[in-house]
Amino acid sequence: MGCNAFARTKRLLAGLLLALSLVLPASAQVRIKDIADVEGVRDNQLVGYGLVVGLNGTGDRLRSSVFTRQSLVGMLERLGVNTRDNERQLDTRNVAAVMVTANLPPFARPGSRIDISVSALGDATNLTGGTLLVTPLLAADGEVYAVAQGSIATGAISARGAGASVTRGVPTAGRIANGAIVEREVPFQLASRDRVRLSLRNPDLTTARRIASAINGAMRGQVAAATDSRTVTVALNGHSAVDFLSRIEQLRVEPDQVARVVIDEASGTIVMGDNVRVSTVAIAQGNLTIRVTETPQVSQPNALAQGRTVVTPNTNIEVDDQNTRRMGVLPRSVTLQELVRGLNSLGVGPRDLITILQAIKAAGALQAELEVR
Repeated sequence: MGCNAFARTKRLLAGLLLALSLVLPASAQVRIKDIADVEGVRDNQLVGYGLVVGLNGTGDRLRSSVFTRQSLVGMLERLGVNTRDNERQLDTRNVAAVMVTANLPPFARPGSRIDISVSALGDATNLTGGTLLVTPLLAADGEVYAVAQGSIATGAISARGAGASVTRGVPTAGRIANGAIVEREVPFQLASRDRVRLSLRNPDLTTARRIASAINGAMRGQVAAATDSRTVTVALNGHSAVDFLSRIEQLRVEPDQVARVVIDEASGTIVMGDNVRVSTVAIAQGNLTIRVTETPQVSQPNALAQGRTVVTPNTNIEVDDQNTRRMGVLPRSVTLQELVRGLNSLGVGPRDLITILQAIKAAGALQAELEVR
């Protein structure tokens, strides 16, 4: 019994170590399908111009929106209603000119449906409750690939009274789920190809080489090669493209990252990658703040005294030079966590941190790309 228990425990420990060896490296790995696309398998953008009807007095003003009036007249003429002679007398607020956009997904066949977005083009104030009339959607080649029509959902709330108004969301833009029917497909034959190219979403030479190595190891042959930082060429060697791609897209690799610091000055957002390093640098941060407070005081004479009431200013001036802050020294090649901890110890906020990072980059101590948006 003792030998059996020992052997069972040994097998459990071996299985646990094997599981940890499989799980721990995968924590930093991602699937190839999540970081690369198959070249040629892509969306195509569509755009169209149409009319929305059925608005509750929130459409375009026909006297100022000339294109809306002309479109309305043309549409009515195609339906057998002649309004050309009385065009100037049209004064409805229930019609709006809109731009319709959509993305045609790859391998979309005629008869399938896609979502569309509708945006007001004129001075309409609300598209809620409107109905988009038949609108052809064109691609970059000028051909019609889909036709859109349907009721618009904006998801916005707009209410107006005599003295106030409330608007939540954007009532002049909305969507129509499955609002367009595909009429033409984009010709692309994936099954007939003898080789495919994988395009990395974040170009990197190390990541491209790791993808090629993972594919070659899984297929037990030299079928993949990294041609540049964005492209990995894969030879199918007679295999079906769909079967081959479905196998390699599940392979996991660890993508490499470029040391980069992204700063959004408008919102004060700072994002730093894991590979950001800072050389030895001394940092001191402080601002001179002067507060001037005016407190007027009323000086009023006694009832029997000869005088008048005057206002005497009382001025209080405070100077804060933040002399309690000290210069901090960041050691050579600190990590991201050490950099943030060191700057936080100085009481540095996000806005001040932006200025400090720019100064560190100017001093040549920031070993990373600095991207300011």
